[in-house]
Order: sequence, then structure tokens, then C-alpha cells
Amino acid sequence: PVVVLEEDDGERALPIWIGVSEARSIAREMEELESPRPNTHDLAKRLLAGLEAQVDRVVVTELLEGTYYALLVIRDGRRRVEIDARPSDAIAIALRVEAPVFVREALLEEIATHFEPSDDKPGVSL
Repeated sequence: PVVVLEEDDGERALPIWIGVSEARSIAREMEELESPRPNTHDLAKRLLAGLEAQVDRVVVTELLEGTYYALLVIRDGRRRVEIDARPSDAIAIALRVEAPVFVREALLEEIATHFEPSDDKPGVSL
């Protein structure tokens, strides 16, 4: 499976190959389907709520030796913490808490593909 991050008001897209379970979790959230049991991303959302913390943003930071890296930027009112995460997990959590997803400009310039913007296809925007 591939998750495609599309640039807001632009023509660049970043395809990221992800695992099947992460793809299902992302698709389930995008389609607003409830799961009979919470998965790891649902658990993360509940943990954040229980700790009164918010995901400020997700940032896909780099591609090293074929592997993408990302950060979950979390705030709890007193401090800001950056947590290393797989992009697929970070995106699945961001969707659940309605946090924005960003990609570092240098990564977009190096890796992004161009596409024709379309309002009718679902996706995660940059």
C-alpha cells in the first residue's frame, strides 16, 4: 500500500509505501468507520487525551536508505516534545486528532512527483 501526501494549493505529491495494517488504519479513519476494538492509533489518541496533550503537527522529515522518517510534535501546555515515528503511524494518529501533516521542503524538492490536482480524490494534504 501507498499513502500519497498531496501539497495544498500545489502540484507536488509524496508517495510513501506503508504496511498493510497501517493502510487499513488510515483508510478506516478517512472513511469514518468504527472498529469493534481500538487499534494502536486509537490507543495513542486516547493516551494523548488522557494526558491532556495535543498533536501540534506531523512532519515527514527525510528519506534515508529507502526509509522515510517523521516526527510527531506534541504539546501539553507546558512543553513541546518531538517524538520519532514512522510516517504511517504519525499520519494515522494525525488523522484521528485532526492535526496537520507537513513534509520538509528539501524532501519535497528531492522526492516529490507532480500530479494534476483533483477535488474528487481522497488523500492527506500537505
